[in-house]
Amino acid sequence: MDIALQYYIKAHEIYKDKKKGDEISKLENNLAIIYSQSNDKKKALQYFFNVLSYQRAKKDSIKLVKVLNNIGTIYQKRNLDSSIYYYKEAYALNKQLKDNNLKIYVCTNLAQVYGLKKDQNKAHLYYDEAFSLVSKTTDNAVKAFLYESFAEYSLKEKNFDAVIQNAQIALELNKNKIFSFSGLKLNKILSEAYINKQDYKSAVRYFQKYNSINDSLDIEQKAVNLERIRLEQDYKVRTQIKELVEEQKRSRLYVIGLVLVIGILILAILLIKYRNRNISNQLEKEILKRKEQELKQNLDAKNMVLIGKAMSEIHRTDNINEILVDLKKIKLKTPNKELQQAIDIVLKRLEKNLNVDIWKEFEISFEQVHKSFFDKLSQDYPLLTPKDRRLCALLYLDLTTKEISQITGQSFKSIENARTRLRKKFDLTNEKVNLSTYLNSFKPD
Repeated sequence: MDIALQYYIKAHEIYKDKKKGDEISKLENNLAIIYSQSNDKKKALQYFFNVLSYQRAKKDSIKLVKVLNNIGTIYQKRNLDSSIYYYKEAYALNKQLKDNNLKIYVCTNLAQVYGLKKDQNKAHLYYDEAFSLVSKTTDNAVKAFLYESFAEYSLKEKNFDAVIQNAQIALELNKNKIFSFSGLKLNKILSEAYINKQDYKSAVRYFQKYNSINDSLDIEQKAVNLERIRLEQDYKVRTQIKELVEEQKRSRLYVIGLVLVIGILILAILLIKYRNRNISNQLEKEILKRKEQELKQNLDAKNMVLIGKAMSEIHRTDNINEILVDLKKIKLKTPNKELQQAIDIVLKRLEKNLNVDIWKEFEISFEQVHKSFFDKLSQDYPLLTPKDRRLCALLYLDLTTKEISQITGQSFKSIENARTRLRKKFDLTNEKVNLSTYLNSFKPD
């Protein structure tokens, strides 16, 4: 194993440089197995978890089951609940596969863990499932693993006959691999079983075999060699990490400096853009404000023209009415028939002039300035009278009651009454709502 570890580490470095994922995963799996056998569980788990991540990405179910099974095995001596978690995940995946060898391994391992947790029911449940699959495999190593495991479990349960029976079957299946860790363990298990059965002759025989295998494996020396290699590898890794950290620090300083320079440039650009945008926005606001002022002045001027036109028409009508009254008085006082006829002609001409609908003309002029006002008003309030519409137009121009009274020739009180009636038609119960403001909401969309 110590020689294997050296070569695996060298191969791992080569493949990492070449970034060959499949080869790296295979090597890390082998490294994990060697580290687990040399009792470096932390290192073993590190490599197994690397393999697990890779196989999850590759979605290789068989390899996933194997690595989950291996992780569960390492956790057997660290955390039984974690061990069960990974074995159960392997067991769930295994149900979708037709690999009986894998199923035997996983079931056996689950049985071992439940045995350690003193849960005999579940231990026997999984051992039974594993034994039910033995006839479906020809792999002696798989069978030997199951019989060896059950022999070890039976020893803890003090069922010595079952220990001897299953351990001897496992040894027979492993007869070509006597000088192995499995052979070592089985001979030790048999020696202990025979001691408990007080068959000391058989116990000595198996203990001698155990010693022979132990000397052959030279486990302690190999463990020392493995530890030396591990320490050398750890030192090399720490040196590489130190160099990498220093390189990262230098790179970080360069990056920070570069980021600061770029940040200052970006900030300067943003400030310039912000200043230019502010100037542009101010100019746009000024232009918009001037346009609004011009539009307002233009509208005010047109409104003044409308008001002036309405007032001039009223004054013209008043003057004509006064002239008509005066002419009628003159006609009554004049005995001359020819003069009376001449006065009648003048009266007719004046009355004809007086019959012109000045408010119709006003509405036409108003509509030209305030487009569709009357259409929208009629659409929302179709029952308004012509007088109501005329009052609405004058209120829309923000004229006071006094000004409307002067234009229409009606009394102040009549205008106030007309305003009250109009509020009722608009259903304006809130006294705080100004009638002129409400009518200004009728501006076309």
